[in-house]
Amino acid sequence: MTVSAIFGARVKRKEDPRMISGKASYVADIKLQGMTFASFVRSPHAHAFVKKIRTEKAKKSAGVVAVYTGADLKGKVGAIPCAWAIPNSNLRIPEYFPVAVDKVRYVGDPVAVVVADTQLHAEDAAELVEVEYEPLPAVVNQEDAMKQGAPELYKSAPNNVAFDWKLSTGSTKGAFEKADLVIEDRIVNQRLQPTALETRGALAYYNAGTEEITLWVTSQNPHVHRVLIAGLIGVPEHKLRVISPDVGGGFGSKIDVYGPDAVIAFLARDLQRPVRWIEDRRENYLSTTHGRDHVQYVQMALKKDGTILGLRARVYANMGAWLSTVAPGVPTILFGLMLSGPYKIPAVECEVFGVLTNTVAVDAYRGAGRPEAAYILDRLIDTAARELKLDPAKIRLKNFIRKDEFPYTVATGLKYDSGDHARAMRKALKIVGYDKLRVEQTRLGKQGRLMGIGISSYVELCGLGPSRVTRGTGFPLGLWESAKVRVHPSGKVTLFTGGHPHGQGEETTFAQIVAEELGVSVEDVDVVHGDTATVPFGMGTYGSRTTPVAGGAVALACRKITEKGKKIAAHLLEARAEDMVFERRKFRVRGSPGREKSLAEVAWASHAAGDAELPVGLEPGLEATTFYDPENFVFPFGTHICVVEVDKETGQIAIKRYVAVDDCGRQINPMIVEGQVHGGVAQGIAQALWEEAVYDEAGNLLTSTLADYAPPTAVETPMIESSSTVTPSPHNPLGVKGVGEAGTIASAQAVVNAVVDALSPYGVRNIQMPLRSDKVWKVIRDAEASMAAKSAMPRPEPAVVR
Repeated sequence: MTVSAIFGARVKRKEDPRMISGKASYVADIKLQGMTFASFVRSPHAHAFVKKIRTEKAKKSAGVVAVYTGADLKGKVGAIPCAWAIPNSNLRIPEYFPVAVDKVRYVGDPVAVVVADTQLHAEDAAELVEVEYEPLPAVVNQEDAMKQGAPELYKSAPNNVAFDWKLSTGSTKGAFEKADLVIEDRIVNQRLQPTALETRGALAYYNAGTEEITLWVTSQNPHVHRVLIAGLIGVPEHKLRVISPDVGGGFGSKIDVYGPDAVIAFLARDLQRPVRWIEDRRENYLSTTHGRDHVQYVQMALKKDGTILGLRARVYANMGAWLSTVAPGVPTILFGLMLSGPYKIPAVECEVFGVLTNTVAVDAYRGAGRPEAAYILDRLIDTAARELKLDPAKIRLKNFIRKDEFPYTVATGLKYDSGDHARAMRKALKIVGYDKLRVEQTRLGKQGRLMGIGISSYVELCGLGPSRVTRGTGFPLGLWESAKVRVHPSGKVTLFTGGHPHGQGEETTFAQIVAEELGVSVEDVDVVHGDTATVPFGMGTYGSRTTPVAGGAVALACRKITEKGKKIAAHLLEARAEDMVFERRKFRVRGSPGREKSLAEVAWASHAAGDAELPVGLEPGLEATTFYDPENFVFPFGTHICVVEVDKETGQIAIKRYVAVDDCGRQINPMIVEGQVHGGVAQGIAQALWEEAVYDEAGNLLTSTLADYAPPTAVETPMIESSSTVTPSPHNPLGVKGVGEAGTIASAQAVVNAVVDALSPYGVRNIQMPLRSDKVWKVIRDAEASMAAKSAMPRPEPAVVR
């Protein structure tokens, strides 16, 4: 497959003009006549019985239309569904209602909803709702929640364990018995708050004449929202239209169906008036799903030469107060199956406990399980390299799956489609000047300066798609994707995609695919998505699946168009259809220069549909629909290298260089690829250095505003030197792989490895994220004190590590 001037070009994003000029349309921008506003009354307690709710004062407040409690909604709005029912895990899905009926389970749990004629009236009335609580002990830490006597959130989940998932491949017992070195550690992958620029919101309108509800909602997967919400409020699916307009970021937090989404749809029908609800930022932090939050006990077995023999992991995953839409699959399928990484590890053993706590639910956040797995591998490999006195780059190169071994089935059962990990690493080492950096590190060390180099090599399971596989993991529907391509009589093209981009740039890249396949200009392609009434059923955007799966559907639909176009062009040119080719943007007769028709000419003929234009038996029109179900996932990969200097007096960390070499197969638009990598890296660095969701023991979220939670700005984000290699996916119609999460999967451990490397003169082996300056400063002071104490004692014989 050759790369043309369109496919592979750095085309400016088509969606950007409306975004940067304020012409984009978000849920909060939509205004309807007679619109009312909802405000949720939320619990100040993390765990409590709801004894009594008094709504009289609120109902009498100015502008109030109605007030509903959980008791009012019970039987009318169902319990929140958990869609990913992972098998063989003793899964328990507790019944959790959108508005609490008799018990609240986290600070922010809704207990009532007020509807009024203005937002201010709704908020004022919400403060007048009087709730009598009986506080209960709370538990926010997953390890504490499993202890005997811990507060129990649900009777249906004893010891707060929602699931216990196990994976065992190869002989881990044998691997560890014959190991020369066993590295052990406790790793905390801290809780994060997604912080999309646009908070969540919903607006619903009920048409009494047609008995149809239209719901505008901040969703990454509108059709999935429609299926689940229709069930929640008891309406036929075809009577609910879900529109997700422009979405201001999601990062996984807008995959999920939330209680307010369904409640707003119900209220619009019940009141027969439009109802709107938009989160403020504090409400967003309190009640929108968080990410990560693992406590991991890990072991790696190695030979003296650095060969990795096996890996063990026992993981406690904090699931929060309920099992959100895809939550069980994140710390199991997306995490456990990636514990081989890019390495030939013959034996992997993993057990994951999903634990309920008095915190907001934890679900997918950019990378979703895969960053947690990659972090384990890269941290343990760096520790092993230090123990074995091996270079961290060389130990990785030694264990990589070789290029000639692909497709390669790893110990966890995944079949990697293609890869050349060594090439990506060597390119990153060359760009950063690795050997010279090591010399410079030694020179600076003699001056008392702390410089460190961190390496991260990753592979990512993405392009979530093959339905037979995903259904086997407990996913309720297959993860195929749809595309409809319509060529208008003028030759202009409209693409309807079941994917739903919200910042990834597919309005541009999908137009490039169509332009490449059909020979039209990018400007002549309109991409439509996000409306269940206009686009074919699709599974949405997450798991870096939109380009490989939805993009694959787009390409295949276009190829159906060209096949039909050949028949029409042959009729127009009085040639045989089998002699027609589509090349250089024209339908041509093979071996007859000059005998050709453009797509516009063929499209006009398909709509004219007379004897002169259309062959007998061929349907008029020129459009095609494809549902593409890939045969496998795709597996992008790469190596990131971070160079830091740590100020030993303050603990401040300065990132001096950051090099990212990523391989996502063929690139439709390298500029967009780089943008995705940069955004992902920024979020990974943020986890490494600053971001952490913190609850106190009573279950209060201490990081509930942007004054307390610290996403980085452009000031803190370093220059990212982005490069790539290209290893096409052999089974994807375009040879592409995903890239939206790659930067996040690779970056946190690259930074942490660099900092630990800088602190190696102090014997530092691990620091838990985030590496804030006060924490690093304390580590240095403690290490200095320990070293001073040891220098005053006789030196013992060195221990033999086995």
